[in-house]
Amino acid sequence: MNRQANITDKMVSPVNRDVFHDSAHKHVSGEAVYIDDMVEPAGLLHVYLGLSQIANGSIKSLDLSKVQSASGVLGVLASDDIPGSNDVSPTGKHDDPVFAQKIEFHGQPIFAVIAETREAARNAAALAKVEYDTEPHITDVAAAREANYPFVTEPLTLKRGDASTGLKVAKNRLNGQMRVGGQDHFYLEGHIAMAIPGEDDDVTVYSSTQHPSEVQHMVAHVLNVSSNAVTVNIRRMGGAFGGKETQSNLFAAVAAVAAKKFNRAIKIRPDRDDDMVATGKRHDFLVDYDVGFEDNGRISAVDATFAARCGNSADLSGPVTDRALFHADNCYYYPNVLLKSQPFKTNTVSNTAFRGFGGPQGMVGGERIIEEIAYALGKDPLEIRKVNFYGGDGRDVTPYHQQVSDNIVGRLVEELEASSDYQKRRKAVLEHNAKQSVVRKGISLTPVKFGISFTATWYNQAGALVHIYNDGSIHLNHGGTEMGQGLNTKVAQVLADEFQVALDSIKITATHTGKVPNTSATAASSGSDLNGMAAANAAQQIKARLVNFACEKYGVKPDQVRFEQNKVRFGKETLEFPDFIKAAYMARVQLSAAGFYKTPDIHWDREAGTGRPFYYFAYGAAVSEVSIDTLTGEYHVDRADILHDVGRSLNPAIDKGQIEGGFVQGMGWLTTEELWWDDEGRLKTHAPSTYKIPLASDRPRIFNVALADWSENREMTIRRSKAVGEPPLMLAISVLEALSMAVASVANYKECPRLDAPATPECVLMAVERLKGAEHV
Repeated sequence: MNRQANITDKMVSPVNRDVFHDSAHKHVSGEAVYIDDMVEPAGLLHVYLGLSQIANGSIKSLDLSKVQSASGVLGVLASDDIPGSNDVSPTGKHDDPVFAQKIEFHGQPIFAVIAETREAARNAAALAKVEYDTEPHITDVAAAREANYPFVTEPLTLKRGDASTGLKVAKNRLNGQMRVGGQDHFYLEGHIAMAIPGEDDDVTVYSSTQHPSEVQHMVAHVLNVSSNAVTVNIRRMGGAFGGKETQSNLFAAVAAVAAKKFNRAIKIRPDRDDDMVATGKRHDFLVDYDVGFEDNGRISAVDATFAARCGNSADLSGPVTDRALFHADNCYYYPNVLLKSQPFKTNTVSNTAFRGFGGPQGMVGGERIIEEIAYALGKDPLEIRKVNFYGGDGRDVTPYHQQVSDNIVGRLVEELEASSDYQKRRKAVLEHNAKQSVVRKGISLTPVKFGISFTATWYNQAGALVHIYNDGSIHLNHGGTEMGQGLNTKVAQVLADEFQVALDSIKITATHTGKVPNTSATAASSGSDLNGMAAANAAQQIKARLVNFACEKYGVKPDQVRFEQNKVRFGKETLEFPDFIKAAYMARVQLSAAGFYKTPDIHWDREAGTGRPFYYFAYGAAVSEVSIDTLTGEYHVDRADILHDVGRSLNPAIDKGQIEGGFVQGMGWLTTEELWWDDEGRLKTHAPSTYKIPLASDRPRIFNVALADWSENREMTIRRSKAVGEPPLMLAISVLEALSMAVASVANYKECPRLDAPATPECVLMAVERLKGAEHV
């Protein structure tokens, strides 16, 4: 069966059109091979982690005798068994031990058990006897600030103008505080690694990771070997969302150490509960804001502080909290602005990357400011948004001094406002709430402006390896990783377009550090931008050789050689692509190339707080309408309308899927996904029974998604497309704002309800009761 019949039966351009995910049929049929589905090598052993049972303190004694004597157990690993560095910190701060001696969060790994079966290893891990010297712990960011806990990394300050003076002279002024909760990644495939020892120092690691090269380097450091001794493979992940950018390091390192020690293949896969307890999550923030504004709602000054619960180590908290500040403006110009980050250490698992990488938290804080102004002035928040949009004389510079030169938010919002009948529906919502006492409705339109690029400039590079075999089939390998987002399909489309061949002639292969070295993480929404360009570069190198060959053999000029519809035309003659490739091979033309790409024109001076950290911005807007039950706090999303900017889409079908999925994931973050620690510092929401992600039934009853098909990236990105992985998540802020309007209606919209996130049904009910009480005072 031809899986790509929709573009191969009748050859058309492989890009800028719907092509289904290359593994879609495998996902639904169960044929897709993940690491736990791979044929296990003979003699495979299993590893399970032993986790700490206190949140802060030191190990007084560690008795593993019963563990070692348990049935099926071959041995144990602890910190003394690490041959190299007992650290997997991605930032080089040496604050992320493989096995801890000083305990800094409940559930921190302190040893590992190696056994014949996973069940035997898991059961034996529970037999350890550990005595601790406990110390006081702090899990909350507000408490950390109160106790003067240290920062895990240097904070960032962004400033422009004079916020202090601007606030003092402002005609209107208000201040407030908002809690923005974290979020577990809840990938369908949990963390897993399988290590196979080789000769000398060699080891091959199959790791469910977004960052194969970092896993390679971390395993090398832990083993005290060179990176060239470690090979990392990953064909696909069952979801990641940022949770496998750095968190995979631990599992790969433990598997590799055990594999070399026992000279047997090793697999490690934690239970879902332990996966959630021992791995990082989205940072939660405490946002304090002070804003000055005019009578029309236009902002004159903003002073805001973003304090984050970072956990026990730095991990990626520095760049995450930086990006929160980068997006605190969203689509709005602040004439005078002072933004500060406070990356606090806490006795919780170290938080990490999550889709949006701090940007969503910063953006929620910015939207709360807009909402506060609207309620203070008795206006529709959309009116306040419009009056503060970037645009106009001198109103195009961000708080980090980058010019917003590609601003299309005004057009997006105008079109969505019309296509969604926003004004008509808002009027209907107001009329409904005036008549109905129990079920209240809310509606909100919110925009998104999201910066695209790694702020660590050196990560903005990619490599690809392309082979054409002498039968005309093509082998594609690149540095990006596939986690369900369709990256491999898009890069293959680009390659097919370069050679003008059918997509099914291209074989997509597993990401492999032995084929493409020094890869960047597949993160920051940059996968297609970087790897697509690298693959195109490799193809162009091969095409240049093929053109020279055609000119020499057939006596034509370079501009007479064309690649078109599975053929190559030179002058008046044509050859089928495989025949042309065969001829080139016989003439000893090199049919392989390593492509490379680096993003141009970006720079960032963190100390000065200035630069151009982003190559471009992606935009979007969403209208959400909700209904809440004021007696229970329960709610549902009645309708969502989205208009999103992806430039010239490489694959509209995949892009729409990313938008829908991102919106629902963002909705879960802002409504039902609550992380909760008890007084002992234990994460209690560590399973589907206690942690509620959105179900299919939670999706909007009416869900309209459209692409801004008139948009085209002004920068020279791959086929003028734009990134789509992260920006759609922030469209769900419209759901939180709509819930806020519904709650505010019980007090006749006299004040901003100041809903924290996640706005669980309990939080909604408490806000309703508080406003009802205030109304009757």
